[in-house]
Amino acid sequence: MLLPLTPLDRLIGDKTAKAMAKNLGLKTVADILQHYPRRYSSRGELTPIKEIPIGETVTLIADVVDVYERRMKGKSGSILEVKITDGQGFVTATFFNQAWRAQKLKPGTRGLWAGKIGSYQNKLQLSHPDYELFGDEIEDEVAKAWAELPIPIYPASSTCSTWMIQRAMKIILDVIPPIEDEVPAELIKKHDLLPLADAIQKIHQPANMGDWMAARDTLRYHEAFLLQASLVKARLESKHQISAVRTAKENGLLTQFDKSLPFTLTNGQVSIGEEIARDMATGHPMNRLLQGEVGSGKTLVAVRAMLAVADSDGQSALLAPTEVLAAQHFRSIERTLGPALSKELGLTLLTGQMSQAERKSAMLSLVSGKAKIIIGTHALFAEKVEFFDLGLIVIDEQHRFGVDQREALRLKGKQPPHVLTMTATPIPRTLAVTVFGDLDVSVLTELPQGRQAITSHVITDSQPQLVARVWQRVAEEVGNGRQVFVVCPRIDDADDGAELNASGGASEIEDEFFSEGEAPKPKRPLAAAISVAESLKKNPVLKDLTIALLHGRQSSEEKASIMAAFTNKEIDVLVSTTVIEVGVDVPNATTMVILDADRFGVSQLHQLRGRVGRGGLPGLCLMLTSAEEGSLALERVQAVAATTDGFKLSEIDLELRREGDVLGSSQSGGKSSLRLLRVLADSVLIQEAREEVISIFESDPTLEKHVLLAQTLDQLDKVRQDFLTKS
Repeated sequence: MLLPLTPLDRLIGDKTAKAMAKNLGLKTVADILQHYPRRYSSRGELTPIKEIPIGETVTLIADVVDVYERRMKGKSGSILEVKITDGQGFVTATFFNQAWRAQKLKPGTRGLWAGKIGSYQNKLQLSHPDYELFGDEIEDEVAKAWAELPIPIYPASSTCSTWMIQRAMKIILDVIPPIEDEVPAELIKKHDLLPLADAIQKIHQPANMGDWMAARDTLRYHEAFLLQASLVKARLESKHQISAVRTAKENGLLTQFDKSLPFTLTNGQVSIGEEIARDMATGHPMNRLLQGEVGSGKTLVAVRAMLAVADSDGQSALLAPTEVLAAQHFRSIERTLGPALSKELGLTLLTGQMSQAERKSAMLSLVSGKAKIIIGTHALFAEKVEFFDLGLIVIDEQHRFGVDQREALRLKGKQPPHVLTMTATPIPRTLAVTVFGDLDVSVLTELPQGRQAITSHVITDSQPQLVARVWQRVAEEVGNGRQVFVVCPRIDDADDGAELNASGGASEIEDEFFSEGEAPKPKRPLAAAISVAESLKKNPVLKDLTIALLHGRQSSEEKASIMAAFTNKEIDVLVSTTVIEVGVDVPNATTMVILDADRFGVSQLHQLRGRVGRGGLPGLCLMLTSAEEGSLALERVQAVAATTDGFKLSEIDLELRREGDVLGSSQSGGKSSLRLLRVLADSVLIQEAREEVISIFESDPTLEKHVLLAQTLDQLDKVRQDFLTKS
């Protein structure tokens, strides 16, 4: 899809362009053309005024009877009231601070009026209706067509409305040059697709429902085709890249480490370790996705790979999505390696909130080569961060990082480093291969010996006795020498849940364009960690317990100190937000209470639950919710409680939220670069497009016969490189 990269301010004016860039991230013509409507509305049926139901969206053919402007009482501004009639009844159309409309809305003017009917002082009213005026008599067929014309409703913001986007889209569609197809003609015919230019036009300006449905199907195929073309191209290019061979020495660091382990590796850890070893010995960069259930031992697999790289005098960087998780990985790997080996390897932590002196020391260790294993957050992307010889990148929770961010770190190697991405949110193997087509996929299915099952229960607000029993159960666990997590969706009562949203929670339900859904409607304010912690301290059942608080607004030092105290059993109950979602390992924590569980996504609930039962003792997860019986929100929570099978839950997760950013900079749910595709629903289409793309590359590896496809892929690469440069 070779779309113009012309800056928007050249076509729609600087003010509008700045609003779109700031609020929606739309900066070029290509951006806005791919900002597809999330649903379509209609102006409603043509309705006689006397039959108008209150609250309905209707369309009227009516004449202007009277126009009157009045000042608003007690505030500045005016209201323009336009009385209209269809000859049988009257409605008042009102416009706030828009007196200029009176110049055209003269008595006797006839037009079509559309909007939602309300009532004010027992009179029918249309507030800010959409209207179109006619000089002459209007035929019924014209009126009906106008009423049925689909109105695109765009993802918008309070300062960048869907109407603003519509107006800008009209200007752009009128002036852009013809858009050519990158999909070969034989595939267009095979799939009965519209010409690309028609599809772009009809998805933004459909004449009827059939238009936008055909346009959506065409653009969905284009998206699948380009997704797979990008992935196949990347995979082929990686096979031609030269990477340093990284192999473990005989009786080297890896051998010493394996001999020191007090337990036996699982069969899966051994076999996947062998796959990684073969990959890193080929002389071409490894690109492998390691999937595994919570607690399956993925990090140990990664540590062994890093030791093999250290054996060959290379460096490894483990990238974690949060500072809490990075610090947890650092402490966990330090314990696993032992003090002597940790010191020999120069184990180093680098995060954004470290002091300047600490950062300077860490960066010096990196550039000098003293640090063989580096644990860090997004701070590793920083321009000033340099490595002596980066041989392996390990990315924990790969869905938190886009390809662009992986690429930013990869470019810090003198030669292309090997890349191992890990996730505890399993993706069905066929879908993983389909979507992450540039990766080889390994799956850890066994749990280490001693790992106990986790029992989950859902408790609703309609069960007050069970709610009270939750805190008694917490006291009992602590009385038995155990520890408890209490997780909340918000930090404080004024918080909008931004920390939850940023981590991919279920705060945004899919719109009508993609699927039907329902937004959770809590009957009370959502639980906030700060107020919950204070409330629990006053709860008589918990009066003798040590209760602490952990959330994302605390400094790195505070978070590290609190987690260390919890790990050392100095804290009985830790009230937290989702900062403890992944990677946090406290063996003595056996119980987790999740408040307002319906506000978390399936993946998050599964991840959170995996924080308990890690020390050889059974785990317990209690999910409290105000979701109503029969609601989708309650079904989601109950689905998580019903199984600990991550692969089953991953399918539910894919059905309920976006798949994450496969080719972009963000991978949180709801911020997907997959605009029309649904990985689960469109898996057959994606797989078919993949096979067709592979066939094209097999017959034309350099794309000499597919010039437009080559140009489109080059454009995608340029956009990503621009992102990397600016970041």
